[in-house]
Amino acid sequence: MSSEQPTSPKADAQADGDRASLSATGAASSFEADAQSAMPRARGAAGGRYSEIVGAVKAEYQRSVLRHGHFRNVWIAAFVSNVGSWMELVGVQLLMAKITGELKMAAYLGAAQMLPILLMGLFGGLVADRVDRRKLLIVTQVMLMGVAACVALASALLPHEGRTLPWVLIGLGAINAVIMSFNMPAWQVLTPRLVPREELTKAITLNGIQFNLARVVGPALGGVLMHAAGPTPLFAINTLTFLGVVLAVSRTPAAPPPPQDGRKARAQLWSAWQFVTRNRGPLAVFLAMVVASMFAAPLVRLLSQFTLDAFGASKASVESIVGWLLAVQGVGAVTGGIALRWLPAWYPKHHFIPMALSGLGVAITAFALNPLLWLGWPIMFVVGVFWIWSFNQTWAAMQNLVPDAMRGRVMAIANTASFGATALGVLLGGFVGEIVLARLVSDLGKADAAWYGAQAAVLVLSVPLMVAGVFMLIKRTPEVDGMPRRPAARTGLVDAILAKEHWPGK
Repeated sequence: MSSEQPTSPKADAQADGDRASLSATGAASSFEADAQSAMPRARGAAGGRYSEIVGAVKAEYQRSVLRHGHFRNVWIAAFVSNVGSWMELVGVQLLMAKITGELKMAAYLGAAQMLPILLMGLFGGLVADRVDRRKLLIVTQVMLMGVAACVALASALLPHEGRTLPWVLIGLGAINAVIMSFNMPAWQVLTPRLVPREELTKAITLNGIQFNLARVVGPALGGVLMHAAGPTPLFAINTLTFLGVVLAVSRTPAAPPPPQDGRKARAQLWSAWQFVTRNRGPLAVFLAMVVASMFAAPLVRLLSQFTLDAFGASKASVESIVGWLLAVQGVGAVTGGIALRWLPAWYPKHHFIPMALSGLGVAITAFALNPLLWLGWPIMFVVGVFWIWSFNQTWAAMQNLVPDAMRGRVMAIANTASFGATALGVLLGGFVGEIVLARLVSDLGKADAAWYGAQAAVLVLSVPLMVAGVFMLIKRTPEVDGMPRRPAARTGLVDAILAKEHWPGK
């Protein structure tokens, strides 16, 4: 809006009358002269301040990885798609919990969504290193959109009772996971093509913020929509969100496969496995990925049943509660991602990653032990902060360590292990919870036994996560940051967290 607004004749007349009245005294005349002389200075100062703000915004944008057009377009499209994916995830889990009310069915669903990646993920990575990665990503996105449409149709046509719909959802989850085995390696090699290597960590961090921002919007919106209109419209909306990704990816530069060395598939996979397991840096990051995936990621899969059993939520209210819990976790993750901007450049990843894993274990343990829903909100915020610190930094570290020629295969190995570990974690938590419930139900009654079962399902995962993080923090691996291994003096846990041996000047 212009600073010079046209005035009405009535306003001009009123101004003329006021000036005539004021001119009757010398003081008023002097005031008017001072005011008129001050206005250009005020406008000049305001204009200068405005220019400073605009200049600062432009400078910040020039430093941001979003200045890269293809990355920006894909980032926006992925955010919309991830909102839809979170809506579907919450909708399917809530539908499963309301129809069956069984932790083991939630475990079956989680396993179906993960285990195919364990079985086929390596093959997907091999394909990603041998074909045009852009075409592979587009084809798999279209196929995923088809599965999402089938979920919507199943919800619309099948009764929301009995076992038919739950088993159909489990089957579609397995098909979705098979496609994801090929989609994920293609997706993970996309970002390094869209930004310079020196900005790769920033881009991955921004992707993590985008994903968790979608975690804020998606579950909350999904819970509201499911409560108001049921799950079918929610699933239909998710289907449409894939179109933006297909369009954005189709406009990125071509991504032909890297030059091949002529070796057979088994030899190529073996070389990628050797890279991961025979180099200390990649091996340490790989183990951190597996630990986080097995002992932290299942929380999201078990959250619906945990909310019903541990917090005593009714089936009528569980949709909104779970949605808002995940939204709060997402807010924490976005906050944590933004906070990484102030992480000192000298603070090494081989300190930060195990510190984040330890903190995540402590936060999830606190959430499992807490019986009060109102206290669950701030705890989930803290879980979100350590969540993005753990997952984002491990995946960023691996992307920086792996050469592009084997990026698809190495990331497929990481995906296979991580998703397989998550499936095992979901099964472990679900079955431990069922065992505790079965053993206590006769003595305590179903409600109290379910509460202890829900706690056990999460604690059996969070406590090992906390212990593993502390162990990794004590037995640090400097090769994660490309630093040489040297005999290190014994340091306490606090000194390890503060990374005192890396302080500038030491």
